[in-house]
Formats: sequence, C-alpha cells, structure tokens
Amino acid sequence: MKILFMGTPDFAMFSLKALAKTEHEIVGVITQPDKPRGRGYTLTPPPVKVFALEAGFDVYQPDTLRSDEFAALLSELSPDVIVVVAYGKILPKNVLDFPKYGCINVHGSLLPEYRGAAPMQRAIIDGKSKTGITTMYMAEGLDTGDMLLKDCVDITDTDNFETVHDKLGECGATLIVKTLECIEAGSIKREPQDDSLATYAAKITKDDCVLDFSKDARTLHNLIRGVSPFPLAFTHTPDGKLLKVTSACVLYENGNYGKAGEVIGLDGGIWVACGDGALNITGVLPEGKPRMNASDFVRGRKINVGDILA
Repeated sequence: MKILFMGTPDFAMFSLKALAKTEHEIVGVITQPDKPRGRGYTLTPPPVKVFALEAGFDVYQPDTLRSDEFAALLSELSPDVIVVVAYGKILPKNVLDFPKYGCINVHGSLLPEYRGAAPMQRAIIDGKSKTGITTMYMAEGLDTGDMLLKDCVDITDTDNFETVHDKLGECGATLIVKTLECIEAGSIKREPQDDSLATYAAKITKDDCVLDFSKDARTLHNLIRGVSPFPLAFTHTPDGKLLKVTSACVLYENGNYGKAGEVIGLDGGIWVACGDGALNITGVLPEGKPRMNASDFVRGRKINVGDILA
C-alpha cells in the first residue's frame, strides 16, 4: 500500500521505523513545523522529521491541513491509507475521507478509556496496572472512531511516563504493521466504541503537577511517576524555592506520621508525611540546579527533619 505517515514526537517514530521496514511504500511524511526550543530559542525540527530525512522520505510541514495547497499535495501523493501517530492536529473531513483504506490512528490507551491528549500519563496517575494500544479508524470526533486491533501493556510500580511511553511505542509499532496486514488481506473487523464507557485524558497542566501532601502517599507516588521525566511534579522548600521531584517511592502505605508535607526522615532520601502514609522522595530537580539524587540535595541544602514542604 501507499502510506502517508503523519506524526511528530518520539512516540510516532516507533511506528514510522516499523513501517519503513515493510514492503509498503511511504509516499510522504507530514509533521509539525520546526519550533524554537531551549534558552537560545533555536529552531528545532521534530523527531519524526529528523528520522524521516535520514531515511530518505519526503517531509512536509504544512501550517494547516485545511488549505488548497494541502488538498493538492494529498491528490499528488495519492495515498491508499494515512497512518496517524501523535500528529498533534485535527484532521479535516476532506483528509479523513481521501484514502481508499481510510485514516488509521495509533492511540496510547485501550479505548474507549482515555480518549484525548495524555492517555499514558493519566493511566499512570490513576494507578492503573494495565494500559495498551488501540488502532482505530479516525472519525471527526476526538478518538471516537471504530476500533480495529488492541494489545495490552503492563504498568509496574516502578514504571514512569518515560518507560510506559517506550513500551507503548514498541507495542504500537507492532500493532500498526499487523493492522495494515489485516486491512490488505480484507480480514480486519471494525468495533464501534461504547461511548458510555469513555473517559477523557486531558492534557497535563501545571496545576496537575502540584504535590498536595494532604493526599495519600500512593496517590502522590502515582502522580510523580505519571509526570516524570517531564514536566515533573513539584513542591516548595521552606525558603520558597521550587523543588521538582523526579522519583519517589511509597515509604508507608497507611498511617499518620506527621503534618501533611512534614519532613520526618532523611535516610536515603526525603521522607515526607502525607494525609495517609508517607513518601520517600529519592530524586529531585532543585530550582536553578541540575537533577540530582535526593541524598545529595539533603547534604547540599541541609534540609531538616521538621521542615514543611508545601
């Protein structure tokens, strides 16, 4: 089949690399425009563009998919199928309706659960032990199209967003190849989503990342894992300095060990009392400093037992 691939971040590269190894023809790669990044605001290409150019694919970075120019490009490339993986823009109806075999999306959840922008992070934050990949026909709604294939991935207690992202990336790559094989063979089956079971995975905001120590230790541990290594959960030291948390573990599951946010120990990390149980913060990103192990932070800043993090 002639494939037009649409994707932008690292997650999309797993699928693009897998498709590049098949007998299908990738007629083009659509990705987001380069964006300024870092302190110097250097114009930086998205990961998919970098790989696609190295692989010799034609890359296009339209500002909009709703222009006559993009419609003309679509006609010129004439794909049999469009594969979309974390592209970052809504596809208009004329694009959805163009390919013979439709537009196929690789979504990072077991739909209809976790429709939306942050399915991986939200699954970890919610304490799920399993998530997965769903391939689906794209429709005009947000992740509402008919489902095709699914595969599950375990979330362990030591997983964070980075590790789950990579597990799902590999899973998605395998599943999109299999999905296209089934479509080509005429054996694919569509399964409508049950909207009554749908949940929404909203984009992660700064407000989501605040560590509220009045909550229980397990909830806070899941939050820290779900937003690590980026954007990171955070609190403040007694002097008002921002303290982002890169890693932690549940010290005590249940019980009252002090005031919410109180530092109750400094053995191998920063032990913090929660609304229920206690957390051991093991990795931090202090304001104006690089990431470090919490024990090094304790030695350098001399945080004390009895201090309140808030």
